Amino acid sequence: ILFATILSEEEIEIQNVPKLKDIEIAISLLKYLGATVEENKSIYVNAKNINIYQAPCRLVKNIRASIWILGPLLARFGEGKLSLPGGCDIGSRPVDLHIDGLKKLGATIYFKDGHVIANVKGRLHSAHIIMKKISVGATVTVMSAATLAIGMTIIENAAREPEIIETAKFLILLGAKINGVGTKTIIIQGVKKLKGGVYRILPDRIETGTFLVAGAISRGKITCHDTNPNNLHIVLKKLYEAGAEINVGKNWIKLDMHGKRPRAIEIKTEPYPGFPTDMQAQFTLLNLVSRGL
Repeated sequence: ILFATILSEEEIEIQNVPKLKDIEIAISLLKYLGATVEENKSIYVNAKNINIYQAPCRLVKNIRASIWILGPLLARFGEGKLSLPGGCDIGSRPVDLHIDGLKKLGATIYFKDGHVIANVKGRLHSAHIIMKKISVGATVTVMSAATLAIGMTIIENAAREPEIIETAKFLILLGAKINGVGTKTIIIQGVKKLKGGVYRILPDRIETGTFLVAGAISRGKITCHDTNPNNLHIVLKKLYEAGAEINVGKNWIKLDMHGKRPRAIEIKTEPYPGFPTDMQAQFTLLNLVSRGL
């Protein structure tokens, strides 16, 4: 959502932003490009005066999500250059779906000296894109870029994660025309420009899940407030299998191990609504201190 602010020339206020290192780096990237960013409980972004279209290696090497800069830069300014740590070996980085999608929207993209360089003459154009595999990142890239493209873009085999829905809601608030979010087919009717606005983002499900796992590892109890249990069904199910007592309310989750050592559980990462990849490391730690195989 922070990188999607590049698509608008007007001020945007984003509320309920988690305090994470990735957020700090994303803000630094926006400032480097020329955006004005202020923090005071909310984050205020004005990307009107962006005049640099290249994200430097010293910043992007520390954040996987830096590829999400490319689509908005292309859509609004017609060019973008991104340092990619590891040189030009595209096979070593999961960016091929992003690149393929942007090319289908009309971008010319090539790799040189460890950078991905993209440009387009005029505006991006619509396309019918069938994702080779479900990808949250690539769905965000194509959906964001298509908001300012000419015509109607269709994304098939799109990701359905809550973060996709959240990004779409944010873009719609700014004036984007997006339908089908939360299904495997997303339809975007391009518009000429986006406006500003105020948006409160969804509680971070991975942040909540991480705190819950910490409670389970310590054999203790924890209550997470201002969260959304509806987006954590599979995580809560696995914690229950590990021996946790789980209680939920409209916007809270309580976990209690009652001092018991957790049971080892099996997990398999899958696209939403399956088990999230970003919770795999936490559950690996949980299994390290658990009983059983």
